[in-house]
Amino acid sequence: MNEVYSSDVAFTPAVKAIQARKGSRAAYARMEARGGWETRISAELAEFIVAQRSFFIATASREGQPYMQHRGGPPGFLRVLDPQTLGFADFIGNRQYITSGNLAENPRAQLFLIDYAERRRVKIWGEASLIESDATLQSSLMPAGYRARPEQVILFKVQAWDANCPQHIPRRFEADEVEALLRERDARVAALEVALAQARAATSAASGDPRNNTRT
Repeated sequence: MNEVYSSDVAFTPAVKAIQARKGSRAAYARMEARGGWETRISAELAEFIVAQRSFFIATASREGQPYMQHRGGPPGFLRVLDPQTLGFADFIGNRQYITSGNLAENPRAQLFLIDYAERRRVKIWGEASLIESDATLQSSLMPAGYRARPEQVILFKVQAWDANCPQHIPRRFEADEVEALLRERDARVAALEVALAQARAATSAASGDPRNNTRT
């Protein structure tokens, strides 16, 4: 009987066959022997999740037609509800309901989170469900002060997750973070310019520079 690993959610027999043909199966077999991918949300992953302002959710129809959709909000809009459950208020968008339709017939889903500034990405496999009639839950997941209309809640049960290497991730920064750094830089430059002007004036006065003599 073949042993089942958490990474089997992605490493199907076809995937493993290609890994073997291309030379990476042995390394992944060792990873499996050590316990495979994490199946619970660690403290480090939870910290990463609540810092994100966006993520992508992948679903598929019953026939296997894939679909990827972006979700965004303020940091913390994707919540860790327990070590194996994530949840978020699903805001009204273009009302195509492709994700909703896919989940209605196929609960399998994946979340893809990427932090461009830190060059980190995390893939989370699991099953997602729509909650349309729980006003209390929806209200509890709605970010305070955020201007959006929640339509429903999506709960995500984690089966496994994996963090990728930073290779080929371009470094990008949030606009408000860049603006804050530029304001800090400008304030420091202004302070240095004032200090430099004061130092020059003090040096000129001490040396008797006639340019500082205002008597006629």
